[in-house]
Amino acid sequence: MSKSILSASAKGATFLILLQVGSRALTFAVNQVLLRFLSPELLGISSQLELYSISVLYFARESIRVAVQRQATGTQAVVNLAYVAILLGVLLAYVLAALYLRVDIPSVPYFVESLELYGVAAIIELLTEPSFVAVQQNMLYKIRASAETAATIAKCFSTCGSAIWAARNGLDVGPLPFAVGPLPFAVGQTVYALILLFSYVIQLRVVSVRDKFSLLLTKIPPNDSTPYFLGYFSKPLCSLTLSLSLQSAVKYILTQGDSLLIASLASLRDQGAYALASNYGGLVARMLFQPIEESSRNLFAKLCALQPKSQQPTREGIKQARDVLQDILKLYNLISLVACSLGPTLAPLLLRIVAGAKWVDTGAGEVLATYCYYIPLLALNGVTEAFVAAVASNAELRGQSVWMGVFFVGFASSAYLFLGVLEMGAQGLVYANCVNMLLRIVWGLSFIRRYFRSNGETFSYLDTLPSAMSIVAAVWVPATLKATAGMFLAYGLLGDLLRTGGIAVILGVSL
Repeated sequence: MSKSILSASAKGATFLILLQVGSRALTFAVNQVLLRFLSPELLGISSQLELYSISVLYFARESIRVAVQRQATGTQAVVNLAYVAILLGVLLAYVLAALYLRVDIPSVPYFVESLELYGVAAIIELLTEPSFVAVQQNMLYKIRASAETAATIAKCFSTCGSAIWAARNGLDVGPLPFAVGPLPFAVGQTVYALILLFSYVIQLRVVSVRDKFSLLLTKIPPNDSTPYFLGYFSKPLCSLTLSLSLQSAVKYILTQGDSLLIASLASLRDQGAYALASNYGGLVARMLFQPIEESSRNLFAKLCALQPKSQQPTREGIKQARDVLQDILKLYNLISLVACSLGPTLAPLLLRIVAGAKWVDTGAGEVLATYCYYIPLLALNGVTEAFVAAVASNAELRGQSVWMGVFFVGFASSAYLFLGVLEMGAQGLVYANCVNMLLRIVWGLSFIRRYFRSNGETFSYLDTLPSAMSIVAAVWVPATLKATAGMFLAYGLLGDLLRTGGIAVILGVSL
């Protein structure tokens, strides 16, 4: 049984990684076209609208998604619970938009219309939630990959196409006063949600008939072992969802804290520079780490599931969960060495190529170089929190929420130090995020060690660290890059890339 779960999870992770690589590569290419039409100010506005959309989706569905992964239950029960996310999303879309408009309305044409479109798009995307949880419950990752791929392609072409159309018709989308403002982004988001909904419904029609469940809200026959509210909603699932809600809210503040701070403290130009740096800096995280985090959370939940009779996980499942976790951490630590040794030098050079000199002059290059230290921490925190979310009891999740509050205080204090006292700008915000991630990683590793010890297995993070030779090689790289700076000055940017690439090859061999 556990071998089949491992196989399905591995296949699912492969599909999700391929999806992320393909969709991000396409998005990256389209963004290079958009950057020629955009200014930092408009990119800053689009990041605010994206924050609004993320907030609606996160608060409406995150705790429900985690809950249905943790408890083994029927497909119809999880589909029914997804309708709660839709209802919450409708309320949140209206309330958050109203609050946004009361606080601040940027003097940009079609901003209100764009905000309304983002709200509609968020609600349409939430209508896919019954399909999404059914896909996750049955590990139908191929359906998810194909639906999200089609939606992403449609979003890229609609966003880029509308921006180019506006420019060719004399409606600037870049320099102020932004004749069409952020409308191209809103159009792209709406098209994404519509195609996603259509793709899921079409593909799941056959599956729902075959597996005898409905994507509509359907009453479930009485079951003595699982009580239901009104015959529709599983009481254990609802209870777990409520337990996870507080944790999700605190986690949101910690995860999106940088976006909230930059939106409230920085100018639109600085917000645009930070948005560009974080988008490029997080590209690897979204392409590789996020799919692994999602599939591993599902895998850990199934391997460590409590057995009905003993109310304990199986010994085989615990051992496999530990081995998988250690393998992932070993991979992440090797990637971290490369990111921290080569990234700060290579990132500004690549940014000059893909985005142009005007974006480097905004300070995005320095922010992106600093972001290279944050990416490894983001990856480690993702997989440790995936494990905690998969196996922790309700009481342990409540304890984690309390610690999350403590970590937020640490994040806010460090942000004040780096931004308010030291005045480090966007770079300081990255350092504050590093402090936040470190605190969360330490807590997560401590929980993991205690969990395995209580189940008769040993776990040590030291066993996942790279070899001493690899660490020495990684330390050697920055010193060598600094010593050879200017050696190929006559060849300009190409010389710097060749120099960095040669040293990267040596590092790769040593690893």
